[in-house]
Amino acid sequence: MHLFNLISQIFGFKTIGQIASLAIRSGNGLLLKGGKEAKRSNAILHKVITEAIPDSVGKKLINLVTSREEISDLLKLDDVIDLVIPRGSNQLVSHIKESTKIPVLGHADGVCHVYVDKFADMDMAKTIILDAKLDYPAACNAMETLLVHSDLVTNGDLKKLVEELQEKGIILYGGPKAASLLNLREAETLHHEYSSWACTIEIVDNLNAAIDHIHQNGSAHTDCIITEDKEVAEHFLHQVDSAAVIHNASTRFCDGARFGLGAEVGISTSRIHARGPVGVEGLLTTRWIVRGNGQVVDGDQGVVYTHKNLNLV
Repeated sequence: MHLFNLISQIFGFKTIGQIASLAIRSGNGLLLKGGKEAKRSNAILHKVITEAIPDSVGKKLINLVTSREEISDLLKLDDVIDLVIPRGSNQLVSHIKESTKIPVLGHADGVCHVYVDKFADMDMAKTIILDAKLDYPAACNAMETLLVHSDLVTNGDLKKLVEELQEKGIILYGGPKAASLLNLREAETLHHEYSSWACTIEIVDNLNAAIDHIHQNGSAHTDCIITEDKEVAEHFLHQVDSAAVIHNASTRFCDGARFGLGAEVGISTSRIHARGPVGVEGLLTTRWIVRGNGQVVDGDQGVVYTHKNLNLV
């Protein structure tokens, strides 16, 4: 397989190196296209990487594409290139999907939700929400929509939560219900990736309404529930059809290194991966289910991740 990895943004040494190492380890050829803003850095990184590859493997395994004009021609080579992995804006990913017959792996949006249930520990909820939104707002696993159970309106917890978020400098936009009730500017759409210190907040009547909202307006990336009711949590974890679903922990944990995969080439919300005869296993895809008790990423400060295999039923 020959991978064609299109990168539209400026990525550091770690990301370029991770992608190249994954290609080498998996026996794939790789074409890298970096952003024009990092043209010289990309050239130096490519030189360092190729010089480190033994002659027995082949220095031409990793190649660099330097101009935008080359991309259009490459996207036509469906008889040579097996997979395109675009990383960048929604516009970039959508353009790539529309411009090629080559399978595209990745995600266009990171519209991630945190749902605060009526049985939530509110102190925990505040901590998780702030981390999910502010640890790295531009990340695809940052919270973009906050859903809250309607019972939190009557008991005053929603008012306190909104005040806390606004005090931290988060700009809040409301869904139809929240905008009216909380006197917020209404969000233009419920499917929006802010990538900044802003998010949409909406009020839902119950758990199933929250799940329906996520399926209708989310991007099947990473979604979280905060609740102390285990039955409610399990229902959410098994009914929300996202690549990662999380209970009582920050959405920012959805990451290759944090999940114990080491390097990652990207995050995919697609469901196609099988090759050869397709049986039952080929019709199944991986979902990540995370159970926590208030953990946050907080820039990974002082965190040591340990990973071990668990016997799951």
